[in-house]
Amino acid sequence: MSEPAAPLTAEVRARVLTLASGALGRMGDEAVPRTLRPFARFTPGKRARAAAGALAAALEDDPEFRERVAVTVRDDPLSRSVEAGVLPPAADPVHAAALAYLLRPVGWVELIEQARDVAGTRARSAAVEDAGRQVNLLTERLAGLQAEMREQGRRARAEVARSAADGEALRRELREQVKKCRQAVEDSLRATAEVAAQRQRFATAQSRLEADLRRVRLQLAGASAAAESARRGAREGRAGDDARLWLLLDTLVNAAQGLRRELALSPTRERPADLVVAATGAEGDLPGYPPQVDQLLALPHVHLIIDGYNVTKAGYGDLPLEAQRTRLVSRLGALAAQTGAEVTVAFDGAERLPVAPASPRGVRVLFSQIGETADELIGRLVGAEPPGRVLAVVSSDREVADAARRAGAYAVASPALLGHLERS
Repeated sequence: MSEPAAPLTAEVRARVLTLASGALGRMGDEAVPRTLRPFARFTPGKRARAAAGALAAALEDDPEFRERVAVTVRDDPLSRSVEAGVLPPAADPVHAAALAYLLRPVGWVELIEQARDVAGTRARSAAVEDAGRQVNLLTERLAGLQAEMREQGRRARAEVARSAADGEALRRELREQVKKCRQAVEDSLRATAEVAAQRQRFATAQSRLEADLRRVRLQLAGASAAAESARRGAREGRAGDDARLWLLLDTLVNAAQGLRRELALSPTRERPADLVVAATGAEGDLPGYPPQVDQLLALPHVHLIIDGYNVTKAGYGDLPLEAQRTRLVSRLGALAAQTGAEVTVAFDGAERLPVAPASPRGVRVLFSQIGETADELIGRLVGAEPPGRVLAVVSSDREVADAARRAGAYAVASPALLGHLERS
């Protein structure tokens, strides 16, 4: 038998080795060539890779081994056509060439050549089809690119038109701005001239005022001399008035002392608000001071009545209620110690503690009774004071402030007291 005119293609050689590897696994040990026995127990896939060279050499140099492999492939339906020297049109040319190499029928070299030609023809047809598909894809892509270029051209023309319109608008605006700038320059020049005129008028007016001032000073000096002369006369006349006023005050003091003895009044440390304390039965903490806090605290025997939670929620609303009371009362204690004022702070009885906390000296802390609000407690405190005493009610509640004013007390907003406490 003659050898193939050309070496096997890579695909045909790989198919031959795969068939031989499968056949090798089904042979007995005595039928396996010595060079292939180390690979006999490998899996077919591993055997085809690891023993490729040895298998190819055995198939080429050992006709008996090739014949044993050929026996295993004669059950293949295509093997009959190959042995008959006919290659079916639909047959796999690679598989047909591999069977022809193993079976070695008459004309097997031509079969391998024919299978190679068929494979080449099919590859070329596939390449032509693939090229046709590529041409179609490129044609479609070219059409898309042309459409996109047309669209971009349309957009570019529209953008140029818009840019031209915007440029015209900008030119009009520039002309308008230039006109405004010229007007502004003219206005500035007129304003400069007006300022110079005003300065001239001001200098003239200043000269007149200085002359008037000199005349007024001369008149004031004369008036001061006349006033001094009048004061000397008034001091001489006031000496007699002072003697008569002293005598009148001395008479009033003696009358008041006689009235105190007649009424048998004894000194007391109690205050009217203490009576409200007794009726309420609880003491605690105080908040709040007004805008004119300094002036009020300077008045004698002033009584400061504070709407407790109204003040604390305005200043320390983010703290728990107990912390609000403690902070306010401690600051009011310092205020009472500095000023000597009487301080009373009223809280709603809903937050009444089981045991009233100790309050600083000079600070009276009250909780309203059950069913009574702190506003009503403040009203009772104001009503308990005698007419004429200086009272200041600290609250930002409009109803409480209005009621305090109607009762003759000063109404002070809570932020005013908080501000005073912060500055103290």
